Amino acid sequence: MTTKDGGASLLELMAVVLVVAILATITMPMLQHQIANREMETLARRFISHAHFARDQALHMGRTVYIAPRFRNDWNTGWEVKSACSKKPCAEKTWLMQESISPIFFKVGGKQFSGPNSEQRGILFNAAGAAKTAQGGFVANRLVLGHLKDRELERHLILGSGGRWRICDPQQDAKSCR
Repeated sequence: MTTKDGGASLLELMAVVLVVAILATITMPMLQHQIANREMETLARRFISHAHFARDQALHMGRTVYIAPRFRNDWNTGWEVKSACSKKPCAEKTWLMQESISPIFFKVGGKQFSGPNSEQRGILFNAAGAAKTAQGGFVANRLVLGHLKDRELERHLILGSGGRWRICDPQQDAKSCR
């Protein structure tokens, strides 16, 4: 009669490693999609939070506050929330700043919030809390976010007429994203 020592054989261990590797390979794309989804949701909520802050500051201070791209008129370089100057001497005050947003990007460079007669991008909130473009007109009401790692993934940041923002996922609620 033979007695077997406790433990697993090398073949059994290799079989377990193989099963774990197969499961990891199957679940990795789903995990990457979820990570990209969370990154996009986090950035969308941060943008809306900064826009709400800009509006609240405009109402509180009784003067214009704006949120605009940091560099080269490109939202993908990040954004700043600043108080605008209407009288001289005056120094703009930067309230909040967001650095580069890669791997997330604004589709079409975020040109949806640009004035009709200019390519200057940004959202101004006047003393009454109304949202306008940098030149004073209200042209569009949404920014569209995309993700470099998942080209199908998209979020719409929609500004309603009452100054309320909402996040819309066109894959899940295409009807309300219109």
